[in-house]
Amino acid sequence: WKLHDIGATVERATAALAGSGCDFLTVHGEPQVMAAAVRGRGDAGLKILAVTVLTSLSDADLTEVGYALTARDLVERRIRQAIAAGCDGVVASPHEAALARRIGGQGFLVVTPGVRPNWAAKNDQARASTPAEALAAGASHLVCGRPITAAADPRAAALRVVAEMAAA
Repeated sequence: WKLHDIGATVERATAALAGSGCDFLTVHGEPQVMAAAVRGRGDAGLKILAVTVLTSLSDADLTEVGYALTARDLVERRIRQAIAAGCDGVVASPHEAALARRIGGQGFLVVTPGVRPNWAAKNDQARASTPAEALAAGASHLVCGRPITAAADPRAAALRVVAEMAAA
């Protein structure tokens, strides 16, 4: 699940989702939204992941929307906020996976979207890496969407990605 709203709404929605059987919930937003999701989860096993900076955004994109920080600096700030709020991990590009691993430690979940095998197009991903690079950087989970879902043979594409991961 993914939530992006004010804290009170996120807390109520998280409480409703906590017993639904899903494993991960990603939340977008400020530290109070992250903390609200953690509160809403209660003692359920649901893992809360804080989104740092979308992988489709470059430094220039962040400047255009009004951020004074680079993607890396904003990701670092969000990682620290996620930890302070009690989140189980973050969603961050492979470019910032090592940073997330260093700050969060071994048990911290580092989910990396924007994973693109060498044979796949980057599409709209500004901060993408290969499966091997993401794993080497410390990713605990990889998100490799369109190279698989848009392939003529998704199963074969997924197996190529798994083989690339196994070789890493």
